[in-house]
Amino acid sequence: MYKTRKLIEIAMFVTLGTVLHVMEATVPNPLPLPGAKLGLANIVTLLALIRYGFKTSIAVALMRVLFGSLLSGTFLSPSFMLSLSGAFVSTGIMNILYYFVPAFSVIGISIIGAAAHNMGQLMAASLLVQTKGIFYYLPFLLIFSLPAGFSTGLITKLLLPYLQRE
Repeated sequence: MYKTRKLIEIAMFVTLGTVLHVMEATVPNPLPLPGAKLGLANIVTLLALIRYGFKTSIAVALMRVLFGSLLSGTFLSPSFMLSLSGAFVSTGIMNILYYFVPAFSVIGISIIGAAAHNMGQLMAASLLVQTKGIFYYLPFLLIFSLPAGFSTGLITKLLLPYLQRE
């Protein structure tokens, strides 16, 4: 019974992450910062990390980016590459913090994950456009990652008690 429940929960994480990914991609950005988004799909990745660990969180992040890009028509585009690199860097950093730095709260992990996502995307973008000048944009993205990471971390923290019930 436990394996079936776990599989269903992971499928729900992937589905919800995909929906949030597509929804956020279709909403116009009200900010003057291109690419600045809340990163709502990161909530699902963080929940998967806390609930099931490293491998599952990486799998959820990969599948939500893959399915989200297929549904939005951006598969293998620069947008897909940026999203994938940001998701992997972010998920990797959040895993390291969660397992090896217990002083960080869920909100702290989320804020650093948001910053890592931006850094991962800029690294991929610099490879795609063949210039390091794109890193001048990093301070603006890092500033925006504070409220974005705080928001997603707070939502994750509020959802955790409902997931830990058996």
